[in-house]
Amino acid sequence: MDQIKAVLFDLGETLLSFGKFSKTRLILQGARSSYDYLREQDQPVGSFAGYFLRYLVRLRVRYFLAEFRGKDFDSLALLQRIGRREGIDLPREQWEEVIWRWYEPLSVLAETEPDLHETLARLKRAGLKLGIVSNTFVSRASLDRQLEGLGLLDFFPMRLYSYELAMRKPDPRLFRIASEQIGEAPARILFIGDRVDMDVRPALDCGMAAALKDARTNRGKPTPVGAHRIRHLSELPALIERINSSSAQLSRA
Repeated sequence: MDQIKAVLFDLGETLLSFGKFSKTRLILQGARSSYDYLREQDQPVGSFAGYFLRYLVRLRVRYFLAEFRGKDFDSLALLQRIGRREGIDLPREQWEEVIWRWYEPLSVLAETEPDLHETLARLKRAGLKLGIVSNTFVSRASLDRQLEGLGLLDFFPMRLYSYELAMRKPDPRLFRIASEQIGEAPARILFIGDRVDMDVRPALDCGMAAALKDARTNRGKPTPVGAHRIRHLSELPALIERINSSSAQLSRA
């Protein structure tokens, strides 16, 4: 066993919890907000019904293709291509505002554990490197904006979003890339996630330590052999201390 030197987190339902929500309501809110913003910029968006249907159909088609291919898509690049074909002309920072308007209704639902900042600060004080590895088609600009608003961005200098690569979890290549980017061998990394199939099992297969965070996605599911299980992220400092203590004892044996 190696000493844990880095901790990688899944994002949704691990660092951030969104709970139950109506996808239809959120999509409508996002469409309306982005449409109003484009109108404020005097862009040729036409009627709201037409705008909503055009973008929704294309986003859904790309989403289903992504699920079929196992590769996430760049939602910001997609919106830019659609908009430019329709004569919308904006600089990148305004396109980032458009995609944020689509995502914002979901972002405001995100909750964190009350003591998350202190937990992350303790891990940093212990000299641990922290990173995020997330399957997502949401733009980096939007996710980083959300993390910054929650006061979390500076904790995670390494953030790996699957749409920027030609793969997604549980592809082992993604875990190897994460290991390279965080600068530690897999055996020195603890991966935290809420999914057995997407997070914990592939992390173990890649030689990482892994912890399953209890969430509604895991009720009734057994913990894989070799993995740890936690209810709250605040348990991590003590868990890592136990892992490192066991590693040190085995090294002396």
